[in-house]
Amino acid sequence: MERQPMEKTIPRLVLGAADRFGDAPAIEDGDTTLSFRALSEAGLSASRAFIGAGLEPGDRVGVWAPNLYEWIVAAIGIQMAGGVLVTMNTRMKGGEAAYILRKSGAKFLCTMGEFLGSNYVEMLDGEDLPDLERIITLRGEARNVTSFDEFIASGESVSEDIARERALAVKPEDLSDFLFTSGTTGNPKGVMTCHGQNIRSFMAWSEVVGLREGDRYLIVMPFFHSFGYKAGWLASLMRGATVLPHQVFDVPVILERIAADRISVFPGAPTIYQSMLAYPDLASFDISALRLAVTGAAPTPVELIRRMKSDLGFETVITGYGLTESCGIATMCRFDDDPETIATTSGRAIPDVEVVCVDPEGKEVPRGEPGEVWVRGYNIMQAYFDDQEETDKAIDADGWLHTGDIAVMDDRGYVKITDRIKDMYISGGFNCYPAEIEGALYGSGNYAQVAVIGIPDERMGEVGMVFVVPLEGESPTPDSVIAWCRENISNYKVPRRVEVMEELPTNASGKVTKFVLRDYAAASPA
Repeated sequence: MERQPMEKTIPRLVLGAADRFGDAPAIEDGDTTLSFRALSEAGLSASRAFIGAGLEPGDRVGVWAPNLYEWIVAAIGIQMAGGVLVTMNTRMKGGEAAYILRKSGAKFLCTMGEFLGSNYVEMLDGEDLPDLERIITLRGEARNVTSFDEFIASGESVSEDIARERALAVKPEDLSDFLFTSGTTGNPKGVMTCHGQNIRSFMAWSEVVGLREGDRYLIVMPFFHSFGYKAGWLASLMRGATVLPHQVFDVPVILERIAADRISVFPGAPTIYQSMLAYPDLASFDISALRLAVTGAAPTPVELIRRMKSDLGFETVITGYGLTESCGIATMCRFDDDPETIATTSGRAIPDVEVVCVDPEGKEVPRGEPGEVWVRGYNIMQAYFDDQEETDKAIDADGWLHTGDIAVMDDRGYVKITDRIKDMYISGGFNCYPAEIEGALYGSGNYAQVAVIGIPDERMGEVGMVFVVPLEGESPTPDSVIAWCRENISNYKVPRRVEVMEELPTNASGKVTKFVLRDYAAASPA
């Protein structure tokens, strides 16, 4: 029987986990291991430092760093002090990071000295950051900034009792974080969520997926994303799982780590598993400890689910669906769902959340017909920070979040996400859903990655263009891809252009960045 947390704020959750799980390992990162008790103490020490530096409840603090144990300690310290965590994408350049810091009014920034050849502090040189008072490096060195060790030491003047009182004063309705959207269609928007709704959402998530006390959870999904943060280390605190942070996805390194550290839980975007399956030396690694995979973030081909079980050895693969604006969660498959349901749907609404599919006029469509997904419930964001106009576009007067995703709902309430509204294209009057075409090509068993976009066509309005990354040993040509499509899918869905590539562009969350592919297509017309 799993020991269920009763806390309704992140600070209380951390303190409660220390009591429940004690000296069991909470985090293992290289040579550093922190027990649940030690993590709670480290969080309080960080909170004391933030309080001593002048952090007031509601103040924002940016964290711009890869997956490190210090990231988690800093985040807990911020939230224990009543601050609001502002997560920042590690792939951003200086100007993009400065926009987030200015927009959020961040008072402090926790970052890295250097990561993947970029000095984060230097990237901010010359940027106008009127609210930023201090930069702290979580790891590594940079000029004119405070190291994390120095910062923690500076909090010794603040008593632990004061820090504990501040932590216990945080209420479920207080803001816990801003997660900024990816900004592929304009400037990023800051999604505001509260402690209570995050705790409730990921209590439901961890219960449904079956995360267990003692699980060893490798987190390669970035902490700045809901998947790495909320479904990652936050859920692990709820269930007593051990977090093993990982900074950069590299197939052989990941496989070696799964083997050496006996990883049992490894969620990720579909592209991560596709890359692992395509690795020629996969069979040389002992990955038999793998038990649970949770995937989503992109449509998941049936063939991929099958191979995750047969070739990667996962006992359980669960698919789900959510957006940053829904705390990262809206629907999920369940443990007792049949394999076909898990492979072909993203599940049904989580408890006490409503999900419907509607037509362009906002009327619910009949079951089995495609419509836009709307979501309503405790998991919906408070608002976009300082952007009422965009908030009103996203959430209507009745509290429904308009997701912009297209899905078909069956009679059981299970949804199959077919595509983004913006990704759908119309060819000769027919609606074409790229994910459907991608799924067919994956099913051929020849490709490690596939992406389809719509491109302008004088006669048809739009036609499909497909980008494929072949599996090892496969040598497709554009003509052979098109010929296969003509044999296996409807004529109007057959792509007119094909590019064979070594890899597809992805963001830090593992999603294929289709706007990059559209730019490529526009710059290199047939």
